[in-house]
Amino acid sequence: MIPSKFFFTKGVGIAKEKLSSFELALRDADIEQYNLVSVSSILPPGCKKISRDKGISMLKPGEIVFCIMARNETNEPNRLLGAAVGFALPTGDKNYGYLSEHHSFGETEGKAGDYAEDLAASMLASTLGIKFNPDDAWDTRKQAFRLGGKIVYTSNVTQTAKANKNGLWTSVLAAVIFIP
Repeated sequence: MIPSKFFFTKGVGIAKEKLSSFELALRDADIEQYNLVSVSSILPPGCKKISRDKGISMLKPGEIVFCIMARNETNEPNRLLGAAVGFALPTGDKNYGYLSEHHSFGETEGKAGDYAEDLAASMLASTLGIKFNPDDAWDTRKQAFRLGGKIVYTSNVTQTAKANKNGLWTSVLAAVIFIP
């Protein structure tokens, strides 16, 4: 099976039990009704991004669905947690792209998302033979990647949350859902 479409989604859940908080995060992301199978980080050539609503309408409850998922959870009161999936797309429809998962504590949504996006772009750049300095700031490398003409688009989906102040489990997830 080679996916032809994908969509981004994210969610957060809070509950007394760790598993229940994850279930609530899946519900918030509107993907609790599927049997999710995590796969590695390749975006097939020509795979097109669609809206979450359109993607959900193409799937059936109970369906086995492949995804890239970042998730994180804690019951430590007030702890900032995050989950992000970065995305890097090369030029042309014949090349594959990269997706990367990032799980964080203490990072803002912007910082966690940028990190995941940077990771995906760096992995793609290395496979395309693009020379870059890994110590340069992400904004500098992003500009170099785009100016090089081989990476045309990067993005991310990120969910952060401040953990429940009373010690209930808080779960966050960010995912890319594949459609056949």
